[in-house]
Amino acid sequence: MKDITITNDIKYIGADDKDIELFENQYHVPNGVSYNSYVIIDDQIAILETIDKRKTDEWLENLHHVLNGRSPNYLIISHLEPDHAYNIKTLINKYPNIKLVGNNKTFAFLPQFFDIPDLNERKIEVKENDVLDLGKHKLHFIMAPMIHWPEVMMEYEENEKVLFSADGFGKFGTLDTDEDWDCEARKYYFNIVGKYGVQVQNLLKKASTLDIQTICPLHGPILKENLSRYIEKYDIWSKYEPESDGIYIACASIHGNTFNACTKLKEILEEKGAPKVVLADLSNEDIAEAVEDSFRYGKVILASSTYNMEMFSPMRNLLFDLKEKNYQNRKIGLIENGTWAPNSGKCMKDVLSTMKNIEIIDPVVTIKSTLKNNDTEKLNELAEEILK
Repeated sequence: MKDITITNDIKYIGADDKDIELFENQYHVPNGVSYNSYVIIDDQIAILETIDKRKTDEWLENLHHVLNGRSPNYLIISHLEPDHAYNIKTLINKYPNIKLVGNNKTFAFLPQFFDIPDLNERKIEVKENDVLDLGKHKLHFIMAPMIHWPEVMMEYEENEKVLFSADGFGKFGTLDTDEDWDCEARKYYFNIVGKYGVQVQNLLKKASTLDIQTICPLHGPILKENLSRYIEKYDIWSKYEPESDGIYIACASIHGNTFNACTKLKEILEEKGAPKVVLADLSNEDIAEAVEDSFRYGKVILASSTYNMEMFSPMRNLLFDLKEKNYQNRKIGLIENGTWAPNSGKCMKDVLSTMKNIEIIDPVVTIKSTLKNNDTEKLNELAEEILK
């Protein structure tokens, strides 16, 4: 069992998944992911979340070890996605007297996943500010709808000042992965939660009234130090504000000519004193990383070859992904390329025009096939404009 200390009475019983390749069958997770689950040992025992089916046996073994012969009284269901809730029926079968604690949305959705004949007798329905008294420990329930499902709720334990934050403050990577929190947490946030910035802001207002000393998310490390830093990141992200001073160039190039133009633009920007310029080849870039960097920087250059009178598919994938995730508040320059009918600039503009508070730099830089001297002058003008 993984030895992770939270408090004397709050135990970690989750597991690392190092074999998974695609989280939610779409996000590359080269360092795996953790499925976090917790137990509060008190006069009454509460389990907070089950675990993904991939790690059922390890989770049951951890649970058995922590319970040390006792039976749990409650299962808190904060979020019904299967990576957290798969083993609800497993737990009921193992502990027939256990009560299920959730909100009205939880119990509206639960029958879609499990057939629980005695659900009405077994369920305890809670709402905002309700309290579950376990003895020394008291769980206050905080509704967090659309972070990032309608039934999501969080719990604040008042005695040890622990916030159980569901998918909030989570990150990709196993718990024993030695890496910076920001990068994988940012990638996780914008790809999983990022569409719902208003809801995250509402949650942060609630959290500001609490004395939080520990944050226990459902993915990623337990956070105990510098909590204001993590909360500040969430505040920036959920306001759709730029986080880092720099320029992100996202390039969709078929034969390399558009990428050559972007490489030249990167050189020009650096010569003009741009603090940081990140150039990504979208054909080889993880789309989740591209989404992350598009949100991270306030100034973005989108460059695409024309393909079938549209933008090249890697650019289309990025833009529609950004649209789905409520992309906004950015200054964007455009580069298009084509041999006989460059049209990708118009196509990119059409999608960007559906987003909120996007400033597009005019005119679009148009390249015909390969970079020429007069194209370099256009890139210089674009660089000057985006650096203003």
